[in-house]
Amino acid sequence: MNLFTAPAFFAGLVLSLSLIMAIGPQNAHVMRMGLRGQHLWLTIAICVATDIVLIATGVAGLAQLGGLSDKLLGALTGAGALVLLTYGALAMQRFLRPSGQTLRTDAPAGKAAGVSRRQAIALALALSWLNPHAWLDTAVLIGTASLAYGQPDNAVFGMGAATGSLLWFTALGVAMWCLGRHLNSPRFWRALDALVALMMWGTALWLVKGLF
Repeated sequence: MNLFTAPAFFAGLVLSLSLIMAIGPQNAHVMRMGLRGQHLWLTIAICVATDIVLIATGVAGLAQLGGLSDKLLGALTGAGALVLLTYGALAMQRFLRPSGQTLRTDAPAGKAAGVSRRQAIALALALSWLNPHAWLDTAVLIGTASLAYGQPDNAVFGMGAATGSLLWFTALGVAMWCLGRHLNSPRFWRALDALVALMMWGTALWLVKGLF
């Protein structure tokens, strides 16, 4: 990766991380599997593979819109920035007004009812492919953001986004494996929500700046 393509790679990396860090069905499922000590790395592999496929689909498909009018490009980019601002506002609201809830599990780690490998695969696939937020974040938002880069930099942007997914799920898995229930506290969720809000707002401003 040369200096010319590095900005596209890291922009995709930051956008991917800002989107994926929001606590959604995928992340919550990975955390539960980690806290229970059941098929954690298999679950992570499925989540990462799904993100890579959706990111590639979004970047390759929406890149075909790059030749259309500047108005359409601006509208798509603006819509993506608006969604990011909204997600950031929701995360900041959770930070400012914490509910005190923690991630619930049905039983202590290592003592939960067993989940077979086949069941673990089915659960991970369902929460990845049947989750509309996953499609919105990867195929739509990341694909739209890649329009700001011409070929082949849009592919480099997608590689950065895919790397972000790999890094996040791996880090999340390691955290659950090593720290387990020590992370299951309101303070942890507040800190995470604050970081998510700041990253999303920063990325939204970067997208809007590219319009001018």
